[in-house]
Amino acid sequence: MKSVPIGKKGLDIPIIQGGMGIGVSLGRLAGSVALCGGMGVISAANPGFNQPDFYKNRRQANCRALKNEILKAREIARGRGMVAVNVMVALSDSEELVKTAVKAGADAVIAGAGLPLNLPRHTLGTETAAAPIVSSAKAASLVCRSWKRNYDVYPDFVVVEGGEAGGHLGFSFDQLLSGRQKTLDRIVAETVGALKSFEVEIGRAIPVFAAGGIFDYGDIKKALACGAAGAQLGTRFIATDECDASFEFKQAIIRAKKEQITVIKSPVGMPGRALKSPLIEQLSLSGGIPAKNCVGCLKTCSPASTPYCITEALISAVLGDWENGLFFCGENAYRVDRMMSVKQLINELTR
Repeated sequence: MKSVPIGKKGLDIPIIQGGMGIGVSLGRLAGSVALCGGMGVISAANPGFNQPDFYKNRRQANCRALKNEILKAREIARGRGMVAVNVMVALSDSEELVKTAVKAGADAVIAGAGLPLNLPRHTLGTETAAAPIVSSAKAASLVCRSWKRNYDVYPDFVVVEGGEAGGHLGFSFDQLLSGRQKTLDRIVAETVGALKSFEVEIGRAIPVFAAGGIFDYGDIKKALACGAAGAQLGTRFIATDECDASFEFKQAIIRAKKEQITVIKSPVGMPGRALKSPLIEQLSLSGGIPAKNCVGCLKTCSPASTPYCITEALISAVLGDWENGLFFCGENAYRVDRMMSVKQLINELTR
């Protein structure tokens, strides 16, 4: 593995810890990953969920909490690695969260759950790097052309996410259930090839990070062989001492069986991969659970027709409520069998 220059900074270790929300990856986890020389990522999906005014002033609570988590992470990192923020395009307050991240000094903003065509509007002229999460070379090219046309910039790096990832996925249900989606190796190779012309134009590399199904050093080596500069992992960082999720959430991942990992329909409008918890089973029987406290967090969600409130479900999960929680995880979650420190995990991934 080689160090990777990104924007005005760079990674000594080309590993990105994926953003996991709600509340799974906050300042403690992100700062600990950055301290090891990687990129720690804070999830901007309702980071203010535990603020006393969250249900009355969600946007203000989220921006306040996100700023505090960035400052916490930077303090832990002590100038090493990079501290980034993951923002879902589908969030109704996504632009406010990007502005907050930039103002608070985040080293990068990574945006997914939709194409972040307007992300440079808030990062242009700052020291915050900007990156999209895509699931195809076509999407990567579309983002590059749009950013160039409207802002005269290209991404500082690109995260390519395959179908084995956890959380929201950029594939159709049919593709995921039939296994007809392209392999991560193929998507990475195609994206690396598609970015070549843009790299020639700007005279620098656009590093590609492979994500989705990356579990160990062997997986990272395969991604590097396909042209990736590094890799992004999410689920493995849940079972670390520094992860911001509850002990019960971590244990749910460690206890997970292969047959327990499933693809669900998310109110975001995309498929998602999660553990088959009592909530998922109840939804399959009842067809829906009415939302109790809608806070209008998603652009695509209609409270009257949504099958369930994803915010309520994710908050229940991060607090360790197995009965009512939505536990997002990657396809290889069943291979996680023990707790370890972030440092131990990164050492394992780089040897």
